[in-house]
Amino acid sequence: MSLKGSKFTMTEKEAHRRIEKLRAEINHHRYLYHVRDRQEISDAALDSLKHELDVLEKQFSQFITPDSPTQRVGGSPLNKFIKAPHDVRMMSLNDVFSFEELAEWETRVKKLLGRTPGYYAELKVDGLAMSLTYENGQLVRAATRGDGRIGENVTVNARTIEAIPLRLIDYTKKYPQAPKRIEIRGEVYMSKKQFKSLNVEQKKKNLEPFANPRNAAAGTVRQLDPRITASRKLSFLAYECASEIGVDLHSDIHVFLQDIGFPSGVLLNRICKDIQEVEMFHAQTTKIRDSLDFWVDGVVVNVNSIADFRTVGFVGKAPRGAVAYKYPAEQATTIVEDIGIQIGRTGVLTPVAHLRSVQVAGTTVSRATLHNEDEIKRLGLKIGDTVIVEKAGDIIPDVVGVLPSLRTGKEKKFHMPTHCPMCNSKVVKKPGEVNWYCANAKCFAIQQEQLEHFVSKAGFDIEGLGPKILEQLRAADLVKAPADLFILTREDLEPLERFAEKSADNLLQAIREKKTIAFHRFIYALGIRHVGEQTARALADHFGSIKRLLAATQEELQAVPDIGDVVAQSLHAYFRSTDGEQQVSSLLSHITHITHNKSTQQKEGRLIGKTVVVTGTLKHYSRDEAKEAIRAAGGKWSSSVSKKTHYVVAGADSGSKEKKARDVGVQIINEATFEQLLGKTKNS
Repeated sequence: MSLKGSKFTMTEKEAHRRIEKLRAEINHHRYLYHVRDRQEISDAALDSLKHELDVLEKQFSQFITPDSPTQRVGGSPLNKFIKAPHDVRMMSLNDVFSFEELAEWETRVKKLLGRTPGYYAELKVDGLAMSLTYENGQLVRAATRGDGRIGENVTVNARTIEAIPLRLIDYTKKYPQAPKRIEIRGEVYMSKKQFKSLNVEQKKKNLEPFANPRNAAAGTVRQLDPRITASRKLSFLAYECASEIGVDLHSDIHVFLQDIGFPSGVLLNRICKDIQEVEMFHAQTTKIRDSLDFWVDGVVVNVNSIADFRTVGFVGKAPRGAVAYKYPAEQATTIVEDIGIQIGRTGVLTPVAHLRSVQVAGTTVSRATLHNEDEIKRLGLKIGDTVIVEKAGDIIPDVVGVLPSLRTGKEKKFHMPTHCPMCNSKVVKKPGEVNWYCANAKCFAIQQEQLEHFVSKAGFDIEGLGPKILEQLRAADLVKAPADLFILTREDLEPLERFAEKSADNLLQAIREKKTIAFHRFIYALGIRHVGEQTARALADHFGSIKRLLAATQEELQAVPDIGDVVAQSLHAYFRSTDGEQQVSSLLSHITHITHNKSTQQKEGRLIGKTVVVTGTLKHYSRDEAKEAIRAAGGKWSSSVSKKTHYVVAGADSGSKEKKARDVGVQIINEATFEQLLGKTKNS
């Protein structure tokens, strides 16, 4: 029930008691939500409590106090911020980017201490550093870092941030040495969800979207109108107390911070006995950081003993006893030393940048796809250019930008070849397409790619037939097309390098076992353009036999669910072409049986009609098991994220698919929620 405009009939004494109880209750739920990461009541119920308090305080204004939850936003906009000197200098941290650099840092610390210290590792939130001063438990000042000695007084804006307590939980009994005036330091940040929402609003207002959440948080804290700051819903994570509170370890400070009402990351952080444990923590948090609702860019490694921290001292603006161990960058700059051409199984010529080796996202990158000629023109890329390379998760590296101001004048313009660099046949561009193709269907590069596709896990899945063995078989003129695999003999294989009698027999047995093959695998293995796993399964379910599929008209192919004009045209052209007919006929002469069990779907269930993408590694499901589980629950599995995707299941090491899901607003779920949608667990 709304209380708007209403008045309460109660005595001053009753009103005072009710106001105090409401404040205590609201502060309790603020603490649970921001510090303990849990809720006991809904947001709507909490809003109702706040509204009742607001109405009461307006009626009984003599009981309003500066630390009341209703006073988070108040007053007129400021004309400007005033300077705020720090009692204790706010230091910055030196960065390290590898375990080797971390070990070098530790060597310097050990030399100063004469022994190996223990460490406290905590997540480094990507936000804006802020100092909060409390007197007798009440917030009296908030200041930005500034130059470390003098910041700006942003108290009026800090009061709007729910995660910052206006009054601390009483700490005098548990921490008797802690002074009445204490200074808390931490990071103001904007959650991923709020950052996305803010940029949507910016676009609606025809304003420039914020480049990143750190800039958004910094700009929000420095708004002269506190109502704007309040509307952007910033948060705060405490990491330090600059005052003496009578504890010996930095890890104890984090416990103190939580005890007095701050979120401090205690549950995420870790005490480490050595840098090997720090490295493990760094690796583990690298994997989970995308699942967090705030941006983190590394791990802060502290010498845990406060006495040891002080002993090692400072160098310049940074303490020697702490360092920021950054996560592997997903972007880096390097030089394009050359541009080569890669031939795909459909004959597409893909330009590939040969790079000066560089570390990106924790791996050494020396090649990056350039996609096609139009993309090179869009980038304005030349051989010899300095470029920005991006890599996220297991995604193939991309060149995403060129830095032309670093050119020397020796750079060369790239031209697509007029002839295939593998077989010297002419290259052609099909009407309406951006890609160039090798016109020779017998090109050995195309044959190699087709063979690798044929034996891949989603195709015939022939154990022991990797790219090197296939190259060996082609070089010996034993295999030119997939059907040739089924006529190999021991006498063919034994003369080849790495093939003894037993290994030859093992490979031949693996090939024989695939003479019985599932219909959808057979379709996929043909390597027809635009036909992936999902399309192959849809075709198998619709037609049921290879005979019916081969006889289908283009109109009948278009009638298959989820198959459009382009795919239907590609299928029809393949099955009517001389090469297509010959490949299918040759294979069928060696295949004993093509099996088909129509995909089973539940008539009820939350995945009926839902498209699901799985990214990263799941604990209880292999990728194939997850696909089957989705299909069995009535859902559709997809390998790519789009606005039509309903769920993205994010496991460990999830990469750009999870990021894209956030960008397009697709719901991201974990493995536990995925199993709930399936209606069972894998082990049930």
